[in-house]
Amino acid sequence: MRKGILLLAITMLVFSCKTEKKEAQDLAENQKPKTMEIPFVWEAANLYFLLTDRFNNGDKTNDISYGRTKETGVLRGFEGGDLKGITQKIEAGYFTDLGVNAIWMSPIVEQIHGATNEGTGNTYGYHGYWTKDWTTIDANLGNKTDLKNLVDAAHKKGIRILLDAVINHTGPVTEQDPVWPSDWVRTGPQCDYKNYDNTVTCTLVENLPDIKTESNEAVALPPELVKKWKAEGRYEQEVAELDAFFKATGYPRAPRFYIMKWLSDYITDFGIDGYRVDTVKHTEAYVWQEFKSVCDNAFAEFKQNNPDKVLDDTDFYMVGEVYNYGISTGTAFDFGDKKINYFDKAFNSLINFEFKWNVAQQTYEEQFKTYDSILNNDLKNYGILNYLTSHDDGQPFDANREKAFETATRLLLSPGTAQVYYGDESARDLTVEGTVGDATLRSNMNWEELSQKQDLLIHWQKLGQFRRNHPAVGAGQHKMISETPYIFSRSYSKGEYKDDVVIGFDLPKGEQTITVSSVFENGTTVKDFYSGQTLEVKNGSITIATDSTIILIEKVNN
Repeated sequence: MRKGILLLAITMLVFSCKTEKKEAQDLAENQKPKTMEIPFVWEAANLYFLLTDRFNNGDKTNDISYGRTKETGVLRGFEGGDLKGITQKIEAGYFTDLGVNAIWMSPIVEQIHGATNEGTGNTYGYHGYWTKDWTTIDANLGNKTDLKNLVDAAHKKGIRILLDAVINHTGPVTEQDPVWPSDWVRTGPQCDYKNYDNTVTCTLVENLPDIKTESNEAVALPPELVKKWKAEGRYEQEVAELDAFFKATGYPRAPRFYIMKWLSDYITDFGIDGYRVDTVKHTEAYVWQEFKSVCDNAFAEFKQNNPDKVLDDTDFYMVGEVYNYGISTGTAFDFGDKKINYFDKAFNSLINFEFKWNVAQQTYEEQFKTYDSILNNDLKNYGILNYLTSHDDGQPFDANREKAFETATRLLLSPGTAQVYYGDESARDLTVEGTVGDATLRSNMNWEELSQKQDLLIHWQKLGQFRRNHPAVGAGQHKMISETPYIFSRSYSKGEYKDDVVIGFDLPKGEQTITVSSVFENGTTVKDFYSGQTLEVKNGSITIATDSTIILIEKVNN
């Protein structure tokens, strides 16, 4: 009996000691400075833009759909890329390794079934901008289950998804794709872009019916759409959803509001995080304010219905394509007879078409300082999306891929959101023989060449990861530290979160001492993310020996 009591006492003493030790460890752990989670900031995002059909073929069974079997011009038909292919690369960590935290895909809605031939050879709607039915996904690209899996896979890795919204026009008219009713679309005149009206109330090009987005008159569903939905067995469901939408919103059954409802379904059904909006300046400005409201409400509904899938409190994001808008324009785009502020209650950001010219003509400091000044003054609380290569810009910064390293450095370390075009990181060929027009910009992703492009890919990965890890790079305030060698800092703060980095370009190789006292205190442990070296700040400086000409200095959180 006594032996049992003694054993129990010893056991309790040991348990007590372990408990006290654990409590002490927990207390010590709680007293350690916590590394705050990196906030997602759209203005600093590393956004990857891809043509869904040209990126990766994950399902060869859907390569031919809707009888699209005509021979086409070079790169003018569907090439096999699909949603499953993108998901495969997400899950394999390809985007994570690139530091990508947002993906924008070209439109995935069902395209016209027929082909056009405007002197380019037969052309199908592989690019996604020739809509036939906004309510479903093009079978060449996949289905709704594929989209759900893609969004879920991306969100698990902290990657946002942007789809591409087209409200301005339907697809061209073909034998298989009749024109929509005249109360829905106009088929002329063609835009001449001389003033606001001749940019908005007109067709962009011949045989591209223009949605009457200015109309508030109630219209019936296009007969072709009714016929299609009935054949697919979903007419009653679609009509019931439309009735509910118009009853809840009070909007008239005008063409633009049908399309807004259909596009907002991709938010409520799948939880996409934003829209890149096509042909913004060719549609009345107030339409985008209405669309923003519809999207915000849909995003709030998704979050309420799916609390377990909410990434954070970031709002729905809209970036607009106002062709030829540039950061130096400020908030107002000038049509000659009218100026329009597309940021006003509509877009968070606009695509910056002048970035490539700034990069070509200005030094790093000239460009960085100018962008810092505009973004923190005229465009404060708004953003820009910088690019150097795109799907419809026939004058890319580096058409021959002779400056692929500089492209990465300039793009990923500039203030503003960065748009990497698929294949920028692998010097994908933009001069494909036999192509006409923008088809040469849209070649298949060159996966087979990656093994020969490892130095370039690693450069993109290092810069991309550094950008993703530090909102200060894209959204922070810029300050030059020294002109030669060129060293600068970026600083960002939001609430309790603070982020400071020091970056240097064109450094001479070998050991050198760099002043960082304006950013890091003496005794601070820092790391050069590019070379991987850990250093200590002494006498306001760091001493580093590196074979690269770039340094990316970040504070090490112990």
